[in-house]
Amino acid sequence: MSPRRAGALPLLLKLDPEAKQPLNQQIYQGLRSAILDGRLRVGARLPSSRMLAADLSISRNTVLNAYERLAIEGYLRGQSGGGTCVSTELPDDILRTRVPLVTQTPKQSRRKISKRAMRIVDVPFRLRIPELPRGLRAFRIGACALDEFPTAIWGQLVRRQYSRSAISALDYGTAPGYPPLRAAVAAYLQSARGVTCDPEQVFIVNGSQQALDLSSRMLLDPGDTVWLEDPGYVGAYGAFVSAGARVVPIPVDREGIQVAKGVRQAPDARVAFVTPSHQFPLGVTMTLSRRLELLRWAVKSGAWILEDDYDSELRYANRPLPALQGLDAQDSVIYTGTFSKIVFPAVRLGYVVVPQSMVDTFYKVRLFADVHPPIFTQAVMTDFIVEGHFGRHIRRMRTLYRERQEALLDAARRHLDGLLNVLPADGGMHLLAWLPPGIDDREASRRAAADGIEALPLSDFSLLRQHRGALLLGYSSLTPEAIHRGAKRLAASLERLIRG
Repeated sequence: MSPRRAGALPLLLKLDPEAKQPLNQQIYQGLRSAILDGRLRVGARLPSSRMLAADLSISRNTVLNAYERLAIEGYLRGQSGGGTCVSTELPDDILRTRVPLVTQTPKQSRRKISKRAMRIVDVPFRLRIPELPRGLRAFRIGACALDEFPTAIWGQLVRRQYSRSAISALDYGTAPGYPPLRAAVAAYLQSARGVTCDPEQVFIVNGSQQALDLSSRMLLDPGDTVWLEDPGYVGAYGAFVSAGARVVPIPVDREGIQVAKGVRQAPDARVAFVTPSHQFPLGVTMTLSRRLELLRWAVKSGAWILEDDYDSELRYANRPLPALQGLDAQDSVIYTGTFSKIVFPAVRLGYVVVPQSMVDTFYKVRLFADVHPPIFTQAVMTDFIVEGHFGRHIRRMRTLYRERQEALLDAARRHLDGLLNVLPADGGMHLLAWLPPGIDDREASRRAAADGIEALPLSDFSLLRQHRGALLLGYSSLTPEAIHRGAKRLAASLERLIRG
C-alpha cells in the first residue's frame, strides 16, 4: 500500500479521544505497527502533517509530534524535494540482523571477564553485604549506634557549610583530599594515635576498603606475596587477590600475628597486613615485642607493613595504644583508618598516611582511581573535628559501647551458659563467642539466621582450618533490651543444634 492522499492513511489509524493514551502516542503506535507488519511498505510516502491532521480533525502539532518521534527512531525519513516516507532500513530490522539472539552458554561465549575479576569471584570467604534497609538486627557486627549520632549538630554543619561554599563545593577538588581535613586528620592522629606525619602525608579516601585497594596498587605486582592475619579481614584479602598477589595466611595468637611463622612460610613477602591495635576478628592487641619483631623483619627484608587501625578509638579499659606507625623509624608502615566506625558508615571517608618518600607516587595512584572524594562531605567532616564534636562523640560512644558490651556479657551468663563461651574484650564493637568442641560454626550461624539472628561464624574469616568453632556477636547498635531478646533467641537456636 502506498497512500498518496490523506484519506487513505486514516484507515490504518484507530484513534480514541476518550482513551488515557494521548492522541500523538496513538498515531505513533498505529503508524509504527503498520510499518512493521508491512501494511506501510518501505519507501511508502506519507501525507503531509497538515493533510493528515485535517482528515483526522485533530491539531497539526499532534501529527507533527508523532512524525518527529518516528523520524528520530528511524522509521521515517525526509525525501529530497519535500515530503516524508518510510525508511528503507528500519531500526527493528537492523537489531534483528546485527545483534542476533545467541543461545550460547557462558562457557561457549567468546566474551570473557578478566583474570583479575575471576580471582575476586573465587574468593573463598563469604563476604556478606545485606540488602537495605538493614535494621537493627542482633548480633550484626560493625554497626554503629546510629540513633545516638548527633544528627542535629551534623545538620547544622551541613547547612552552614552550604551557605559558605555552595558554589565552590561543586567544583573539582584535589586528589589528596580537602586540605583543611588533611590537616585536621594529621593533628588528630598525632595527638590521639601517636602517628608521626605531616598533613601532606595524609590522603583522604572513600573508606578503608579504597585505602586497601589503592595501597595494593601502589605496593604489589602480580605474583607478589602478602602475609594476611588468619583469621582476618575479608576486605583485605579481596584487595590483595584483586592485585594479583599470592596471599599467605599467617596465624594469630595472643600476641598478634606470628611473625616467626610468616618468615618460615613466606620469607619473600612484599607486604604484611596487620590490625595491631584490635585484631579483626579475634580482638587481641599486638604486644610491643611482636610489633618490634614485625618492624625488624620489614626493614631486613625490604617489605611493607600495611596497618589497618579501623576502630582503635573504641578502647574501654584504658587509653588507646599508640599506632604501630609511630614506632617505625624506617618508613616501612603505611597507615590506614576510617570514620565509618565512629561517625556513620554512609559518610564514606577514610584516610591513608604514607611515608614522605611515597607522597608523589600515592598522589598519582589516587588521581587515576576516582580523582577525589566529595568536597562537601570533607568540609563538613572538617568542621565536625575541629570544633570538638568528633572528640565528644568518641567519648560518648566509648561509654555507651562499654555498657552494651557488659549487657551482652550479662545476657550470655543468663541465657547462653553452656552453649557459648563469650569472652570480654578491652574494646571494639563485637565479642567472640566460642562454641562447644565439635560444633560447626557455619551450621550454627545458618540455624541462627533461620531464627532471625545474625551471628557470623569465625570460619568465614579463615583460610586456615579452625580447630574450634566460634560466632561473632556485635553489640554496638543494640540496646540492652534488644541484646537480651537476641540472646534468648540465639540460645533457643543453639539448644536445638547442640542438644538435639
